[in-house]
Amino acid sequence: MAEFKFPTEEVELPSKGLLYPKDSPLSSGKVELKYMTAKEEDILTNQSFIQKGIVLDKLLTSLIVNKDIDVDDLFVGDKNALFVAARILGYGKEYKVTIAGKEEVIDLTQLEPKEIDLSVFEGGNNELSYKLESTGTILTFKLLNGHDEKKIDRELAGIKKISPNNSAELTTRLKYLITSVDGKTETKDIRDFVDNYFLARDARAFREHIRNVSPDLDLTVVLDSGEEATLPIGLNFFWPDA
Repeated sequence: MAEFKFPTEEVELPSKGLLYPKDSPLSSGKVELKYMTAKEEDILTNQSFIQKGIVLDKLLTSLIVNKDIDVDDLFVGDKNALFVAARILGYGKEYKVTIAGKEEVIDLTQLEPKEIDLSVFEGGNNELSYKLESTGTILTFKLLNGHDEKKIDRELAGIKKISPNNSAELTTRLKYLITSVDGKTETKDIRDFVDNYFLARDARAFREHIRNVSPDLDLTVVLDSGEEATLPIGLNFFWPDA
């Protein structure tokens, strides 16, 4: 049987590759994806992958042509762009989704990268600063990639085992985002600040600032009613019946 070459498409990353080390294939700012096949549909319906919460990462690993790329190296916004591209290549640009009880049809090709200042990430820089309005405290922080997300998930799972009713996702995530507090870089100092001194209004403003500076697709869509909503990306994004 003659060798069959899968069709592929090159996807531009919202970060333009600036967040990655120069020796990383991701520093090119582009990732080549192959079109989805029945093999990827098997991945999407794999109950073991679904239960472990790794099904979408397994999907991307299968679709990315360059096998030197580790999906955990990807930052969240870049991963979102690859998910949207994979969905378009697999099932077309129209995405039917129910929002607020009404079925909407979203044209996924209309989603564009957020407009942000990418120059701050040049040279692989992933440490930015932010001054808290209420206290003047200077924080430095980093954007999170897949490796960080897995560490957060493991810590949250550990907390859940010890204290089933304890919901610590917001504070745990902050502890991984922040790299220093007024120049103090020790983990114990950062955790003490988050747990005891980070005012709620400052924490909310800080999270909003991170959203505003993070390279990502703009997942805000305008509904038929004229209202805006954020497009959810999960397993149902690919396989509504999964």
